[in-house]
Amino acid sequence: MRISEEVLHKANVLIEALPYIQRFNRKIIVVKYGGSAMIDEELKKNVIKDVTLLKLVGFKPIIVHGGGKEISKWVERSGMEPRFVNGLRVTDVETMKIAEMVLGRVGKELVTLVQSLGVKAISISGKDGELLEVTKKYSDGEDIGFVGEITNVNPKILYDLLEKDYLPIVCPIGLDENFQTYNINADDAACAIATAVHAEKLAFLTDIEGVYRDREDPSTLISELHVKEARELLAGGTIGGGMLPKLNNCIDAIENGVSRVHILDGRILHCLLLEIFTNKGIGTAILADDNVKFYNPEENK
Repeated sequence: MRISEEVLHKANVLIEALPYIQRFNRKIIVVKYGGSAMIDEELKKNVIKDVTLLKLVGFKPIIVHGGGKEISKWVERSGMEPRFVNGLRVTDVETMKIAEMVLGRVGKELVTLVQSLGVKAISISGKDGELLEVTKKYSDGEDIGFVGEITNVNPKILYDLLEKDYLPIVCPIGLDENFQTYNINADDAACAIATAVHAEKLAFLTDIEGVYRDREDPSTLISELHVKEARELLAGGTIGGGMLPKLNNCIDAIENGVSRVHILDGRILHCLLLEIFTNKGIGTAILADDNVKFYNPEENK
């Protein structure tokens, strides 16, 4: 019997994935879920399928999700104008109420999608189990309302859920020492959680392909960066916009024990699987200076 090329290709894909499945079995991976992949329904379903597959093949995924665009929509519907200072949302009392409502609803929607695929999931906020403790955050000395800076992560609730075979889905809301509720940047929350649970991987789903040496030239996409190289890029002024704080978050995560951090284009179908289970990958991976790069064999000799 002649086996078709398509069937052989599927077999080769599975074989290519095998060493990665073996290497990361029972390891924690934190996925920061945001951008267009949260808005486009088809992308949303495929991201959740990816994370669910990771769970079913032995990973311990944790999703940390944002919801900025949805929050802005509901703020406008309430007759208010969304305000930002240095890229951070100004969060007054009413905006805080809307943010908590919207993020809670997003979390429950993701739980429904995960459970429809046969995996148990629970949506929690950083308030549950005192997961995320914060202080008031300022932007260059300017008061931006109820925006929190994470001071401590209590990961016990996450460990408990993982131990009971649940997939935790976390929204970035926290409490200060006076039990006041604060909104938290989702990238910051994902980085802090990944550090606290000693995650093997932290993956940021974004609306760009990864990190470029030249922002104007897509061919300069970097597959892997050591922390030292990432710092050189930051110092050279070639990184700007939303990538600047994201890359700083990546460096912080690596220096605090996370093994590898990935910046992926969430608009690409199955981007998580392609990055984690294939030899080449599709985004940018940031790793500690003493870690060997996977994708540059000449450099590793």
